[in-house]
Amino acid sequence: MDWVSLIPVGLPFILIILLILKRQHVWKSHTIENFPPGPRPLPITGNLHIMDLKRTCLMMLELSKVYGPVFSVQMGLRKIVVISGYETVKEALVNQADAFAERPKIPIFEDLTKGNGLVFANGKNWKVMRRFTLTTLRDFGMGKKAIEDRIVEEYGCLADTIRSQEGKPFDASKIINAAVANIIVSILLGKRFDYKDSRFLRLLHLTNESVRLAGKPLVTMYNMFPQLGFFLRANKILLKNRDEFHAYVKVTFIEHLKTLDKNDQRSFIDAFLVKQQEEKSTTNGYFHNGNLLSLVSNLFTAGVETISATLNWGFLLMLKYPEIQRKVQEEIEQVIGSNPPRIEHRTQMPYTDAVIHEIQRFANILPLDLPHETAADVTLQGFFIPKGTYIIPLLASVLNDKSQWEKPEQFYPEHFLDANGKFVKKDAFMPFSAGRRICAGETLAKMELFLFFTSLLQRFTFHLPPGVSISDLDLSPAISFNVIPKPYKLCAVTRS
Repeated sequence: MDWVSLIPVGLPFILIILLILKRQHVWKSHTIENFPPGPRPLPITGNLHIMDLKRTCLMMLELSKVYGPVFSVQMGLRKIVVISGYETVKEALVNQADAFAERPKIPIFEDLTKGNGLVFANGKNWKVMRRFTLTTLRDFGMGKKAIEDRIVEEYGCLADTIRSQEGKPFDASKIINAAVANIIVSILLGKRFDYKDSRFLRLLHLTNESVRLAGKPLVTMYNMFPQLGFFLRANKILLKNRDEFHAYVKVTFIEHLKTLDKNDQRSFIDAFLVKQQEEKSTTNGYFHNGNLLSLVSNLFTAGVETISATLNWGFLLMLKYPEIQRKVQEEIEQVIGSNPPRIEHRTQMPYTDAVIHEIQRFANILPLDLPHETAADVTLQGFFIPKGTYIIPLLASVLNDKSQWEKPEQFYPEHFLDANGKFVKKDAFMPFSAGRRICAGETLAKMELFLFFTSLLQRFTFHLPPGVSISDLDLSPAISFNVIPKPYKLCAVTRS
């Protein structure tokens, strides 16, 4: 980012914070023996002067070339340790999983969740909510035929909607978003929505907008200098969106309470409410309304944004590489024919499976992972990292590690195939992160990606709109908290 462009907004922030911190005597020098190396920070602002807040991941990758796989940067007053490369990330998140299992307190997410829910929770609350979430998702069919049947029903609805476009150019992102959302909604609320339902569209808008805003440079500035939050319009919108989303969830669980039957639990919300009633006689309970609201919000956002972003990258890449699209369709014809795709077909379709894995690797939708924090003093590759240190596991460096991938900069499905065309698992495939904080919905996500992707390529061939050439396609991402493609249109031609 052009640093000068931030000066009109950033300079007043920095000047005010200098005065605040000077009065509070916060401006002190702290040195930690054998701490990971990094660029020399300036007082107060740290390394902000060398960072491009719109391209943070690329800056981190460049710094890793200079300082090695374990290095530090300072953002404002906070020292951050960045770990990069497959071997280092694995050593931290997998081999020393407990030591790297906490989440740091990040101002914007503290404002939004108050430490409740799953994604940005810590300590005992996180452990209880994660255990409940994993158990309940399994109870409601994650990884089982029950949820597979829902996905099969949903991809039929999605295909009907795409077919109604009659091969004309359209932006598929919103209907893919809606189809994917209906899967997690069916678990959370025990229902599905029509794609044109106004309440459903509003929930999707709130979620999409909030994820985009959370990735804005000024929100990053707020996380470094929370004293200046009252200046930021983005923060106000995020909090307003949260309140509106929570209001809908509150209405829903109040309705569910009226007919709650612990022997006939219809949804994730029902399961939580049953736990809440069982816990009423205890103190220090975890199944309170704050956790329910944040948990539903966490799961809705994660269940929609990650999968729909990956699918949108997938169809863009099929436009970019039509020969790969043809090879997937040939395998579909050989293995499935005109039958509905089911999860059992995946092991019989190594090329399609490889393409989906390569879409995830190449799309790299969460390049900085979600931040971790050390739960104890720890040594990593000879460097001392104290308890409470903010950690960025650079997943982009794992998914693009030259020691693990033959052509990391290219879209190359053969990364996941052996010489005989059989599918090969790769340890460096970590799009869901790794260790204690690995994505709770990984099994569901893999099922959705395979079934939605395969069913649509079985029924349609995706073409560029008239007048658009392959060279016109832009694979650079839009600005967001996660990595999403820039808006694009495609033509979906029904296959005979």
